[in-house]
Amino acid sequence: MRGESQIRILHLFQFLYRNTDEMNPASVADILRFWELQGICSERKQVYKDIALLQDFGVDVIRIKSTQNHYFIGNRLFELPELKLLVDAVESSRFITSKKSGDLIRKLGQLTSNTQAEQLDRHIYMDGMPKPSNEAIYYIVDTIQSSIQSNQQISFQYYEYLPTKEKVLKHQGYRYQFTPYALIWNRDHYYVVGWSEKHMKLSQFRVDRMTSVEMMDQPGHQLLGFEPAEYVQKVFGMYPDDLQMVTLFCENDVMRSIIDRFGEGVRTEVVDDDHFQAIVEVAPSPPFFGWIFTFAGKIRILKPDNVLEEMRQMASWL
Repeated sequence: MRGESQIRILHLFQFLYRNTDEMNPASVADILRFWELQGICSERKQVYKDIALLQDFGVDVIRIKSTQNHYFIGNRLFELPELKLLVDAVESSRFITSKKSGDLIRKLGQLTSNTQAEQLDRHIYMDGMPKPSNEAIYYIVDTIQSSIQSNQQISFQYYEYLPTKEKVLKHQGYRYQFTPYALIWNRDHYYVVGWSEKHMKLSQFRVDRMTSVEMMDQPGHQLLGFEPAEYVQKVFGMYPDDLQMVTLFCENDVMRSIIDRFGEGVRTEVVDDDHFQAIVEVAPSPPFFGWIFTFAGKIRILKPDNVLEEMRQMASWL
């Protein structure tokens, strides 16, 4: 019957997809045995016909010719090295909770054979930073993305921590009214950047500290000229105020770090055989000064004087 043939072919595809790969092909006898376990009685000729139908449909079923032919699924949506890369990214992300990491890795394992899926059981050794516990963050991101695409405002509450590590809502549970423009990944955290009605300016919030996020019926506030990529490059640690042109005096071996931070279009000029200058537009904030400190004198601020003085004051705190 037609229904039985459709079920038979579906079972065949499922068997080949989940149980075969280049190193683990299946024989015709294996397929007949699997069909029998599913309550399907058939013969060898039907295996050949059904495999031909799968191939005509576009499934990459590879035949290994021998005294007893063997078959396996060749090309898949993702190759094994690509899946390993995705698993490593999921495992190492601090944005994704441990529970969600496990769920996603199991789902990725369903995109390959059972044998290859075992190779996805791998662990990335992180630098000691914990994963988050807020499972709602995925739905918050989805709501923010939807509001960006539809140009609608959102409302939300924001929480902070007491010295006892207890979470408390900021400003006694005040609901922020906000037009999101972009989600930005910064130092392994998600930030949403947009127009804050409370602050009446461009602002940003860490997504994992937002709660009770709702999309509003009101259209978003229009802000011309906002470029997320430019914003990320200029703003260290999400401090957008008072951008200034700063001249840095650098040793030659830090050119790679300057380009990594500011891009290949950064303005530079040679000073002498050992040094160069870089002119960058940044927010002179603690994260920026902290970045300068990490180079232990190999990058120094030359001007303007007010930024140099701020750096000196920060150094005096240490």
